[in-house]
Parts: sequence; structure tokens; C-alpha cells
Amino acid sequence: MIFMAQEAVVNQFRLPGGGFSLLLIFTLMWAILSSQESAAIGGFIAGLLMDLSQSASGPMGQWTLIMILAGFTISYLGYGDDNFRGNPISLVFTVAAGVVITRFIYLILGLLLGGEIGSTWSITSSLLSSAFWSAALAPLLLPVVSRIHEALFDVKSRI
Repeated sequence: MIFMAQEAVVNQFRLPGGGFSLLLIFTLMWAILSSQESAAIGGFIAGLLMDLSQSASGPMGQWTLIMILAGFTISYLGYGDDNFRGNPISLVFTVAAGVVITRFIYLILGLLLGGEIGSTWSITSSLLSSAFWSAALAPLLLPVVSRIHEALFDVKSRI
């Protein structure tokens, strides 16, 4: 459903700096609330969907690899620390930073695989724009993702 909303609605907007990836924000937010194993599985599914997207420019499997690693890593950072997971501000900033780092790793891996990445100005503005949009959207998505996660995994902590 998030993938369809991304492809059908979000990709139609022309936002300053290139916009945002709703699926990436949702997946990293889901991963930070989950265990490492379920975060890696969620990263695999989201990465596969991102590879199948019409707007994906890299080779098949590039997003899948990056999202598995990003999901596992962000879950590892937040797993077991209830003070961290219970603080919405830390979750929002971690997800916003995770989006920027994930997109930067995508660019570096794309460069290593022989892709065209653009000018330094376009890369910088794109990364700053994704940080801004992620920080703006994460507080709006956090209650929704938290409630869905709670309902599926019967977690008693609520954000």
C-alpha cells in the first residue's frame, strides 16, 4: 500500500530538491521499532519493491542490498534501548539521518557500479532536500507506523 501510494501519488509531485521516498521513510521507521531479523526482512521487501519501481535508475538488486543493510543497522542501533525507542524526537532524527545515509550509500554504490550520479550541487541539494522532507514527514508517520507495528506484533509500548 505504501509502495502504491509512492508510485501513484508522491512521484507525481515536483517538490524542490527532488522530493522524498515514502517507502524509505516508512521502512526505516518500521525497522527502528522492530528486531534485527524482522527489520532485515522488511528491508528486503522494501528494497525489492524499490528496485521494481519505474523511477529506479540503478541495477536490479542495488536497493535490495542497501535496504537490507539499512534496516538491520537502524534496528541494531535502537533495539533493546527503551529510552531511545520511547523518545519520538530521537526516532525522527534517526530516521531522517538514516534516509540521508541510505541515499548517500546508494549514490556511492551506483558510482562503483558505473552509474551516472550527476553534479556535486545536485547531489548535495538532493540529500539536503531528503533530510528536510524526511524530518518533516517522520513525525506525521510515526504514530501510524507505531500503531500498525503494535497491532501486528502486540507490543505494549506506545509512542
